[in-house]
Amino acid sequence: MRQATRFEGSRNYVATGDLKLAVNAALQLQRPLLIKGEPGTGKTMLAEEVAEALGMPLLQWHIKSTTKAQQGLYEYDAVSRLRDSQLGDERVKNIDNYIVKGVLWQAFTAEQQVVLLIDEIDKADIEFPNDLLRELDRMEFHVYETREMVKAKHRPLVIITSNNEKELPDAFLRRCFFHYIRFPDRETMQQIVAVHFPNLKQELLAKALEVFYQLREVGGLKKKPSTSELLDWMKLLLAEDIPPEALHSGDARVSIPPLHGALLKNEQDIALFERLVYMSRTNR
Repeated sequence: MRQATRFEGSRNYVATGDLKLAVNAALQLQRPLLIKGEPGTGKTMLAEEVAEALGMPLLQWHIKSTTKAQQGLYEYDAVSRLRDSQLGDERVKNIDNYIVKGVLWQAFTAEQQVVLLIDEIDKADIEFPNDLLRELDRMEFHVYETREMVKAKHRPLVIITSNNEKELPDAFLRRCFFHYIRFPDRETMQQIVAVHFPNLKQELLAKALEVFYQLREVGGLKKKPSTSELLDWMKLLLAEDIPPEALHSGDARVSIPPLHGALLKNEQDIALFERLVYMSRTNR
């Protein structure tokens, strides 16, 4: 596959014009692309689709609360080396056998440019982004155990996602091109649903979107339903052959939509809706 030089979207991902501009700006500037937005707005999927559209391999580093920056570079397995030395294993003579290459090492030494996804960076300790500043800036790092310098053969396109759980350091932000994925408006959402359900009847789609956006507008929700939850709901509506008229009365306060467990994900929000239903009925 010939490698593309610009991202123009893909069949499976509805990218707005400003999002495509952001991806191409990061490519041009050779800086990491920092993507923020509500959970479920397609931040992780963006990296997958960019890699496919540009003809690049995708490497993924999913961050947890316990993840350390060093793990992205490499880890030295001293415990295994000690155990092997006690067993008289010949492998102990070569320290390279105990160096575990991290995802950044793999990205730097790949034979072609790759897309490197650092997913949900805000889950890690606050020092995590700062610990990666030099490596992402200079595209090199030193392996102390083997005294070698690992330098990037090709600068990867780094896509970093954040759900805004923590503020990221200013020094880190300065090195990134930033884009916030706004929650899709109704027209864009209609295009997204059409990608996943191309044969969906327009009447059902219109009614489902009406209900979905009404739910999101209700005050006091602990967790608003996201794009991914809408797609799950649509899949269930089709599987159960729910007719459009059964979805809702048109007033978000009157009834909870069928199969609402795909949209509402905690007991507080369900209880809120039950109270709204009760109040609506008693005020009639």
